[in-house]
Amino acid sequence: MPTSAARRNLLFGALLLCALAGNALGQAMSQGIMSPPANVRPPYLQNVGIEQRLDAQVPADLAFVDDTGRPVKLGDYFGKKPLILNLVYYTCPMLCGEALSGLSASMKMIKFDVGKEFEVVTVSFNPKETPEMAAAKKKEFVRRYGRAGAESGWHFLTGSPDSIDALTKAVGFQYQYDPRNNQYAHATAIMVLTPGGRISRYFYGVDFPPKDLRMGLVEASSGKIGNPVDQVLLYCYHYDPATGKYGAVVSNMLKVGGALTVLLLGGMILIFLRLDRVAARRTWDAPSSARLRPTR
Repeated sequence: MPTSAARRNLLFGALLLCALAGNALGQAMSQGIMSPPANVRPPYLQNVGIEQRLDAQVPADLAFVDDTGRPVKLGDYFGKKPLILNLVYYTCPMLCGEALSGLSASMKMIKFDVGKEFEVVTVSFNPKETPEMAAAKKKEFVRRYGRAGAESGWHFLTGSPDSIDALTKAVGFQYQYDPRNNQYAHATAIMVLTPGGRISRYFYGVDFPPKDLRMGLVEASSGKIGNPVDQVLLYCYHYDPATGKYGAVVSNMLKVGGALTVLLLGGMILIFLRLDRVAARRTWDAPSSARLRPTR
């Protein structure tokens, strides 16, 4: 029978394995691992995945209906601000709600405001869903986001099969309807678009790191939003399409660090030179009797 010390060691080892397994699972979900090729997927997932179409133009003339029942075209949202596009269906029992919750939480963590610096377009890929469903979902997630003006900047759309098919093909979003349970099998991602409607970045999963989301919006806007710090970060971090994340570029970080070191040393030298000049001026301006005082 193992001693108490041995039991403690076994318990510690089991807890460590659980922690490592949980960490690996969390990383896999948050890193947005791309789907395997169709020929190695289960039959019910053969048409499910996301194929990146970076720099592809999202068709501006696709017709949809917004959450108020008004006919719109995707191009109505192009032209001024970067956009976040995400594809969900409003009656999804789990994954779509998680993706919308993750997006809302991430947007709350950055200082950019929906409707001011960027806009969000959420489109249902279920052609049977209605503007009333879109309006209910919008009310829920605008309330969660909780910032003034979001109602005019976050758009929830429904559309016809033709428009949905054209949009999903344009952005590489592949999904499959399962008639057995009346649900859709699909992946989750958000796409960041330039103001002109070109696909700039993909972020996978249901958890979107605020740092990546902010840098993606700044990059899509060509620097029209953000601040100088964002430009430095974009120089030090580059987007990796394989993971859908920004990773550090060590060589660029070393260059920035070297430049900052030179600036710091230069600033210190200037300060010391100025202090020397001030000291010399004070000595010269001192009364002559003080400067010529005889020594003993």
